[in-house]
Amino acid sequence: MIKKQRFWVMVCVAVALATVWKAIFLAFEAFPFNSDEAIVALMARHILQGARPVFFYGQAYMGSLDAYLAAAGFVLLGEQVMVIRLVQMLLYAGFLVSISAAVRVAFESDEAGIWTAFLLAIPTVNMTLYTTVSMGGYGEALLIGGLQTWLAVITVKRLELDESKSGYLWLAGLGLGFLTGLGVWANALSLVFTAPAALIVLFKAARATRERRGDFLWIFAFTFVAGGLVGALPWWGFAVEHGFDHLLGELTGSAVAVEPGSYLSRLGRHTVNFLLLGLPVLLGVRPPWEIRWLALPLAPLALVFAGLSAAYFAKKTWQERGFYLLFALSALALIAGFLLTSFGVDPSGRYFLPLGAFLAVCGGVFLAAKAPNRRLAWAAVGAVMAFHGVGTVQSALRNPPGLTTQFYAPAQVDHRYAPELIDFLKANQLTRGYTNYWVAYPLAFLSQEELIYIPALPYHPDLRYTARDNRYAPYNDIVAQAEQIAYITTHNEPLNQQLRGEFKRLGAAWEEKTIGDYVVFYHLNPMLRVDDLNLDLIEAK
Repeated sequence: MIKKQRFWVMVCVAVALATVWKAIFLAFEAFPFNSDEAIVALMARHILQGARPVFFYGQAYMGSLDAYLAAAGFVLLGEQVMVIRLVQMLLYAGFLVSISAAVRVAFESDEAGIWTAFLLAIPTVNMTLYTTVSMGGYGEALLIGGLQTWLAVITVKRLELDESKSGYLWLAGLGLGFLTGLGVWANALSLVFTAPAALIVLFKAARATRERRGDFLWIFAFTFVAGGLVGALPWWGFAVEHGFDHLLGELTGSAVAVEPGSYLSRLGRHTVNFLLLGLPVLLGVRPPWEIRWLALPLAPLALVFAGLSAAYFAKKTWQERGFYLLFALSALALIAGFLLTSFGVDPSGRYFLPLGAFLAVCGGVFLAAKAPNRRLAWAAVGAVMAFHGVGTVQSALRNPPGLTTQFYAPAQVDHRYAPELIDFLKANQLTRGYTNYWVAYPLAFLSQEELIYIPALPYHPDLRYTARDNRYAPYNDIVAQAEQIAYITTHNEPLNQQLRGEFKRLGAAWEEKTIGDYVVFYHLNPMLRVDDLNLDLIEAK
């Protein structure tokens, strides 16, 4: 087999393996359909009805690109949850191809690219989860980052040639700029790839300008800015209409949480979150939603491999800079962003996806340089893949919660009972009411928006509640006009007790029904809206 053909054939095998691996867990319904993903699904449905959302409902740091892609999938395959997951699988396949190709070109090694691809084919449970379930732009951020890295490597290689031609820089600048702007809109996580990619090309273009007296630097700078403006047009349009302060605040994590204490104390908490909670998730030794060790017999070998790979890559970065620095800076940018912004309050794992990819790159490059032969290299790759696979299977077998994006136990709703709940609500004509965030939007999408329940109730057992949970204002008017109201709670006995107490205080009769994790309060007489109740809610920012 010709060498070039062998690389692409092997990468295609890795893509096929990654696809089959995820399909197995999808077939066994290991991924619950949670509310964040349901919002993407509802946005896609609304797009097909004529809506044109610019950002994720209620969160202006994630663009609606994910929803538009899901809408395209709905056109082809129908409005199904599975279609959203298929879109994510395609995005991940694109990322796997682009980052492997970037490694191959950067380090002039087919083997490094191939082993990177296979290390990503069966990744950690964290990477498997967040590249299968849609959370609003994380798959797009990875693909955009992979394409930027690949394009940057190719452009630098061209700039290093001793020639006066600069025409290719027009396309490279426009491409990198457009992807940068698109990433700013879709999900700013892509910027951890953007900054190193743009800087290395800018540096090489400046050197070429100085040494060859050409216009390399100015061509790249102009086209990069122009491409960026075009790629970020949705972002700019929204900013002009609603103001830049709000968007910039969301980009730095204001939507994640409002933290108390001084900046130094917050930095300390973020550091603890990264080292004690995030790092084990990144390495695959625990799932992102609970403290439980995975694949213990294989874990020591996998951790030693990760340590040796990262140490080798760090040493080469220090000694040679070059493309080692390109990949290392992406990892450092991610760590800095996590530690220095409010995103550091959330160690759930989704923000660590670029770091997971970086470790795969380290592994591929390390094996290409140090493995005595291919057989030993494949054995090492196989052992790491087995570690990832066993950990993912262990996590999936404990269902509920399954492979869940919910790291907060009260929010881990067993949605396998959702069909029974929907049948009950329809049979009793309970189509409107109040619930919490983790029930409202899956219920709306799965019922084709026949059942509209707004998230006006807390899901925290201490009754903390934020109005940010109420993401889609048109539903408020629908519920306000309803002549019959029901309440649905999950995992919240303190709230249940308060509801019963308020119903009694106001002289209402009611019925209750428990379906799995759901508790339904219905047939209230007289009908009581949530504003009629004096619930002891704690306002959460």
